[in-house]
Amino acid sequence: MIPASPTPFRGVYAATLVPFLENGTLDEPRFRQHLLDCTRPEGIVGILCNGHAGENHLLTRAEKRRVVELAAETIGEDRIIVSGILSEDLDEACLHGRDAVEAGADALLVFPPFSWAVSQDHDAIIAHHAAICEAVDAPIMLYQSSVGSGGMAYSLPILESLLRLPGIVAIKEGSWETNAYDKHRRLAARVAPHVDVMASGDEHLLPCFAIGTTGSLVSLAAILPVSLAKLWRAMENNDLPAARQVHDVIQPLANLIYGRAPSGRATLRLKACLVMQGKWPSCRTRKASDIIAPEEWQELSAALQDAMTLEGP
Repeated sequence: MIPASPTPFRGVYAATLVPFLENGTLDEPRFRQHLLDCTRPEGIVGILCNGHAGENHLLTRAEKRRVVELAAETIGEDRIIVSGILSEDLDEACLHGRDAVEAGADALLVFPPFSWAVSQDHDAIIAHHAAICEAVDAPIMLYQSSVGSGGMAYSLPILESLLRLPGIVAIKEGSWETNAYDKHRRLAARVAPHVDVMASGDEHLLPCFAIGTTGSLVSLAAILPVSLAKLWRAMENNDLPAARQVHDVIQPLANLIYGRAPSGRATLRLKACLVMQGKWPSCRTRKASDIIAPEEWQELSAALQDAMTLEGP
């Protein structure tokens, strides 16, 4: 549901996770409840499903479509549903985009294929996004990857070209570095002021929010939606002391989830937090190697317990 507003996409989105049954299939009732939990606070305007935290690259085409269908059925009447598109093959990416829109997605977020980490090809990157914009009748969001992700992090000339494409409405800005974030925000303000730049580096929310943002799409909101809504509201009200209070509580947990090696286990750690909260029975992912050592489990549990003080009953 895209609201009738001059700035319809502004706000915080929870990047959702995917619960699996013991046989490896999607646990649909638990996913529906997860969607409701994530969007319970008034400050959460929508969700990003089929993102990195949602294990997009490990789901089948049918599973990705079903994830969007469940989201549309469960929260689509009053929340915005953004679906991630991630595929090495352009035709496949367009197909997944059409699937998502038909299933009920309000907007699409185009992720850079992992192979782009090796090198950047300006023309290929623009052609990939332009084809998806042409293939679907839906607003498109860009993904600015972290500064450490090689060619997946768009250079300023590439980002400028992407910003000029028709149908682009926002950037999930995950540079994971505040100066890069500020450069991209300023670029967008100059060449495409209608495009929302959403600070979405979970470990860097307070400084990026302070620089200026129009929202955020983050997986931290999938486990701490009330806290993220409070952080957003405080910065919207220019209440830096209140924002610092939220930051002080949630930052240790964010550092454990995203800043600890291997960083690829962030999704596992997020799911573990849902287990610790008593919401999920298992933190299994689609990666056979995903295991949390007892010592790490204890550290996560202690940090989560502290962070939960802001979530309420």
